[in-house]
Amino acid sequence: MKTLRFIGAEAFISDEEYAKKNVKNVAHDLYPLLLKACYLHEKEEIIYLLIENWPLQDFNLGQLLSKTVDYPNDMCHWTCKISLSACLKALKNYVLNCSSNYMKRLKVVDLTAIKDMEVQPCKCKKTLGRWARTQLLSQLCFELLIEIPELQSNSLIFDVNINVFLNLFVTERNYELVVQALLIRTHCPLKLRCVGFRADCLSLRKLFYVLKLADPPFINKLEIVHNVPLELHHLEVLLNNVNFDKLHSLTLPARTFNVTRYTEEDDVVLCTVGDKLSKMTLLTELCLSFSILTGKLRKLLSQLKTPLKVLEVANCSLNHLDMAYLANSFHSEHLEILDLSGQNVTELFPSTFFKLLSKASRTLKTLILEECNIKDNNIHLILLGLESCHKLQEFKFLGNPVTSRALKYLFNNFVDLPYLKYIEFPVPRDCYPHDVSYPLDETTIIKFDHQMYENVKEELLLILLQANRDDILAVTPLFGSYDPAIQETSNELGAYLLSSFKEALVHFTTSLQNLK
Repeated sequence: MKTLRFIGAEAFISDEEYAKKNVKNVAHDLYPLLLKACYLHEKEEIIYLLIENWPLQDFNLGQLLSKTVDYPNDMCHWTCKISLSACLKALKNYVLNCSSNYMKRLKVVDLTAIKDMEVQPCKCKKTLGRWARTQLLSQLCFELLIEIPELQSNSLIFDVNINVFLNLFVTERNYELVVQALLIRTHCPLKLRCVGFRADCLSLRKLFYVLKLADPPFINKLEIVHNVPLELHHLEVLLNNVNFDKLHSLTLPARTFNVTRYTEEDDVVLCTVGDKLSKMTLLTELCLSFSILTGKLRKLLSQLKTPLKVLEVANCSLNHLDMAYLANSFHSEHLEILDLSGQNVTELFPSTFFKLLSKASRTLKTLILEECNIKDNNIHLILLGLESCHKLQEFKFLGNPVTSRALKYLFNNFVDLPYLKYIEFPVPRDCYPHDVSYPLDETTIIKFDHQMYENVKEELLLILLQANRDDILAVTPLFGSYDPAIQETSNELGAYLLSSFKEALVHFTTSLQNLK
């Protein structure tokens, strides 16, 4: 419930003209309260005034929007385009504010706690995603450096140094602007400090350059994804020349590793990469999905001195040696998130899979087994493995050919997992035509009996309801979980893929002509 203080803040901002005239007279300790109320109600102009006259040393948006006694709802996932844009643009106003009746105390702006979500509960229903935030802040820094010389008479401006901590998202489309913002950081009052870095649709040359500018020793999360042509030897060059002292999370693009083509020299490089990763003593999250690591997982991970809490090895073509290593490694007893999608774990490695779940049972919170060819006759093994995973909160097993009967059996057992809150389950096998084959392609996946599926889903939800487990959310996202980063840059990703395909065709045609 809202407190009287928050209700009073809402009453104050309800009359915008009155609020704008009197906001400077409000006690300093009420500014955070007023900002949260303005953010909630999208009072753009009052947000400008509040931040332009911000009287405190810190502006931590995560703390300002999180649960408080005055307003218990957590708003960190409210990336409302109106309110969030106003907060960022107002930072420029703060720097340029020439008022002499106060000292500029702001030193730190922290935007790292903002979470991008699929559905925006704000009134405008529009979001300012991570890429757009990177673009806007880079633009503001550039504009400041142009406008400051015009205000040289105000010496206060030159004393302003504000560290802006954020998660950068760089693609080809905003690369030049981000590079400019990082290059001018020494001279700009707003100094971008990269905490998390995500790169997509970038050449290796541009990736290495912008990473160098982003102060890699202070980056704690690095995501190099999708359309970045990073391979084993490129990764070795990167790790040999750049220090990631504080890195705790690393995501690498598909086919960074492809051991089917490795020579003895490549194996040596793989060991070198493993050694470099072992020097990152804070590294606890490693995402290697869609690399081919057959028989080499031990060589890459055994050198790590810090146990992994998050491991994604989806579609990595693991074999018995890999699964045996994983089940017996010291990582298994610390895993909180494990993604084994694309591995036929129940038929190819039943004993090691069961052992892995047993070892991870004390810590495991999220288990992802998408497209693992789990069938009705494998359900008993899955339940046997999950039985000891009492801390499991999420279980995702889309794309598996299980029938509605097996799903009901699973759900009757899910209710006994005390912390389980979220399930992603597949459309039952019996909802599809008899001749369908797995894994399903994008055209086939939508061709099922929708009415039959709805009936099955209703029965599954009834199982949860009758067991007083309506706290569990069970869904079937046909094309996988929502990814805000891909959603935000989907047009650019599509254009980049078309360009790459066209380039590949040109190379292929040229090669054919040379054969003549």
